[in-house]
Amino acid sequence: MRLSNNLMFQNNLNSILNGQQNVNKAQQQINTQKRVLTAADDPSATARALLYTDRIEGNDQYGKNLNMLSSRLSSEESVLKNIKTALQSAHTLTIQAGNGAYSESDLAGVAEELKALQGTILDLMNAKSEDGKYIFSGYQDNNQAYTFDSTSGKYVYGGDQGQHKIKVAEGVEIKSSDNGFDVFEKVAARLNVTSNNGVASGGITDASVFVKEQGKFDEFHKENYNADPAAPPGSNTFNLITTVGAPNTYQLEQNGTVISTGTFTDGKITVAGMEIGISPIANGQVDFTLEAPQKENVLNTLNDLIAGLTDPTLTPGEFEQVLADGMIQLDNGKNRVSLIQAGLGGRLNTAEKITKSNADLDISNKSARADLIELDMAEAITELTKQETALQASQATFGRLAKLSLFDYL
Repeated sequence: MRLSNNLMFQNNLNSILNGQQNVNKAQQQINTQKRVLTAADDPSATARALLYTDRIEGNDQYGKNLNMLSSRLSSEESVLKNIKTALQSAHTLTIQAGNGAYSESDLAGVAEELKALQGTILDLMNAKSEDGKYIFSGYQDNNQAYTFDSTSGKYVYGGDQGQHKIKVAEGVEIKSSDNGFDVFEKVAARLNVTSNNGVASGGITDASVFVKEQGKFDEFHKENYNADPAAPPGSNTFNLITTVGAPNTYQLEQNGTVISTGTFTDGKITVAGMEIGISPIANGQVDFTLEAPQKENVLNTLNDLIAGLTDPTLTPGEFEQVLADGMIQLDNGKNRVSLIQAGLGGRLNTAEKITKSNADLDISNKSARADLIELDMAEAITELTKQETALQASQATFGRLAKLSLFDYL
């Protein structure tokens, strides 16, 4: 086979060019620290690396979501902590108002302090997140959570029962806020009778019914109240029947069923946590009805309490009921806030654990991607050295062949 000079020159030139390309590729791999520079270098590894890249980018977004979640939960926790502190102060003031030595001006002073606390609590209930949304308004977070309705004279909730959630991992969403309905509207009001004026009959002409021992009355109410909407009228009406003699006796009945019996000596009968006053002491009957369990937000509780403290027309018994309503409902409101705080703490702990889990997953994904496309530096330097040596050999060979002549051998 005859080789022309042109063919020899072309082959050697191609060898040098290929060597330069190999050297350039090895140099690029070292510079970028990537084994796979283009998809053509390793299509399978490139495809799998792209999947890991998607997971890593998704994890980065989950990290941002977790930061937002932690910030919002911490803000809400701070607000609830301040609300709880204000409720505790209001509860303490309500206890002080029960001091029998307080004058009307003293009670008016307590009422002013409660008004200030009420304003503080209202502001906290209408707190906003960092993006200007109302924290406790649910999905309706552009609406103020609580406003005063001058028609009803009540504070009303302006949000809904929606709960915002943030996705923090694959298949995991955590509530980023609590709506005001769950936090403030589910506070149990004090259990009571529908009216402090009993319906008297027989020889009794006047009767009163006041709850004095709340714990006993609560047990009585829970055991005997009929909450069935289809219950016939009068299902929650009770009859106290008195018989005067030696001794005076009573029996408490519901629809003819005797619930309790006892004796009494004066015009005040104590039964099931209630004090039932009768006048005169005679054979007769007093009817009263249990009030349905209700819910009341603390703003309206404070409204009623402030009104009671500044109402000089209330009898001592009615005043005691106002204070009892206030103390129990403020305490219930405080307990409800504590319950929500516990839930917040649980969510914050969960977020912290997921943050650590996502970090571990991120390390695993990056390691797997590195194994597919990133460079073994020692191997790459060795490859570069090999390609440089091959290029130098090609160049030296080409130089020698370029000088060859037939006359050198004649």
